[in-house]
Amino acid sequence: MSMSNVFYVNRYSFHDVAVDGKRMLFHIPSSGLFQLDEVGTALIDFLKEHDQISLVDVQKRFGNLISDDHIAETMGSFKELSILCDEPATPDDGMKVEIREFPLSTIILNVNTGCNLSCTYCYKEDLAIPSKGQKMNFETAKKSVELLLEQGKSREQLNVVFFGGEPLTNLKLIKEVVEYTEKRCAELGKKADFSMTTNATLLNEEVVDYLDSHRFGISISMDGPQAVHDRRRITVGGQGTYHVVAAKARMLLSRYRSKPVGVRVTLTAGHTDVVGIHEHLKNDLGFAEVGVAPATSGPVTVFNLSSKELREVFDSMMELGRAYRDAALQGRNNGFSNMHQLMSDLYEGRKKALPCGAGVGLLAVDNNGDLNLCHRFTGSDMPKFGNVDEGIEKEKLGSFLEAATDRSNKGCSTCRIRNLCAGGCYHESYAHFGDPLSPTYHYCDLMREWVDFGIGVYTEILEKNPSFFRKHLSTRSVQL
Repeated sequence: MSMSNVFYVNRYSFHDVAVDGKRMLFHIPSSGLFQLDEVGTALIDFLKEHDQISLVDVQKRFGNLISDDHIAETMGSFKELSILCDEPATPDDGMKVEIREFPLSTIILNVNTGCNLSCTYCYKEDLAIPSKGQKMNFETAKKSVELLLEQGKSREQLNVVFFGGEPLTNLKLIKEVVEYTEKRCAELGKKADFSMTTNATLLNEEVVDYLDSHRFGISISMDGPQAVHDRRRITVGGQGTYHVVAAKARMLLSRYRSKPVGVRVTLTAGHTDVVGIHEHLKNDLGFAEVGVAPATSGPVTVFNLSSKELREVFDSMMELGRAYRDAALQGRNNGFSNMHQLMSDLYEGRKKALPCGAGVGLLAVDNNGDLNLCHRFTGSDMPKFGNVDEGIEKEKLGSFLEAATDRSNKGCSTCRIRNLCAGGCYHESYAHFGDPLSPTYHYCDLMREWVDFGIGVYTEILEKNPSFFRKHLSTRSVQL
C-alpha cells in the first residue's frame, strides 16, 4: 500500500456496534460481522471523522501507538471490504438486472374467500362470510400445481400453501390437491411439501391426523390470552373465539408429530405486551414458535398501532429477545420467531435484493386463477401478473421486480440495513402508502435499532455458545 495513495471513505459500506466492551463491524454489502481489534476500532473511529485519508494521515495520527505494518494491514483489510475506495463512494442504487425467469418453489392457493370468523383488523379485501365465500375449484388448483411444476422444474422440493379466508372451509379441495400434487411430484422425482395458516376453529382429530399424515407445516392465527384474543378475533355473530381456539390448539399440539406448530400474532391498538402474549402462547398452550406482526396499515385505522405503541412493541420485543439470548446460552430456543429469523439472517450473512420471494419464488392464485404477487394481494386492486390458463405475464412481473430492486431516490440507498430489509413488505407499503414499491418508512428507525440489538445478541451467543446456531437454525415452521 503506497504511502501517498489517497483513499475515499465509503460510509455506505460499514456500521459498527458496541457489544460488552467490544466493537463489532457490520459489513453492509455482505451482511457480514467482524470483531474489531484495538487497531481496527481506532481506525474505524478515525474514518468516521474524514471523507478521505492516506496512509500518511493515519501514521501521523497513530504512529506512536501502532506499528506501520499493523496500520497498513488493517487499512488493506478495509480496502478489500470497500470501506476504503479509490473513488468517491456513491449510494447503493440496487441491482441493475433484467428479471424474466421465475423459478417458483411455492404456490399459494386461496382456496376460499369465505371465513367463519370476522376478525376486526383483517386485511383481506376479498373476505366473505362462509355462505358467500368463493371457493377455488379443482381445475384451477390443478393448473396452479402444473404451473408450479413447470416453473419450478429446477427445484427438488415444491411447496403448496393453502390459504383463505379459512382454508379448512374447503377441505375437500385441499385433499384433492394433496393427492394430485403428491402423485405428480412422485412421477417427476420431486418432494412435495404442504403448509397452511388456519384459525383452528374447524380442526378435529380426524382433520389433524390427516394433516399430520401428509406432514403439513401448520401455523395458527391467535392473538394471545383471552382478553387480547377475544377483542379482535370474533365470530361472524360477534362472539369471542378464545375458548374454542385454545381447546383446538391443545388438541392439535397433543397429537401432531410431523413438524413443530407455530402461531402468528397480530398486534393491534391497545395490545403491546409481546412478552405476556409470548408467555401464554409458548408456555401455557405449548406452541413451538410465536411470531408477532404489528398492525400499522390496516384498512380500519382504529386498530393500527400508534407511534407510541409501536415503540412499546419494539421495547417488549427486545425484552423477549434478551430472554431468547438467555435461553440460547443454555442451548435452548425459546420460540420467539422474530428474533430467530434475525439470528438466521446474521448467521447466514443474508443479502437481499428483494424483501421476500413474492413474484420470484412464490405466487398466489385466487379463485379465478389469477396470479397475485402474494396471498395478501388476492382480492385487492393490485394488478395481476397472469393466469393459470395463460401462465405468468413475464414482462409485466419482471418490470415490477426490477423496479423493486431499484433503490435510487429512496432512503434504502444509504440505509445500513438495506440488505437485510430490502425496503420491507410490499403489502405493508401498498396498504400504508398506496404503493407496493415504497419502502416501509414508518418502520425504518425501529428496524435499524432492532438489527443493532440483534447484532449484540448474536455476538454474545456466538462467543459463548456457538453450537446453538448449528443446532437450531434448520428447524423452522412455516408462517405467513
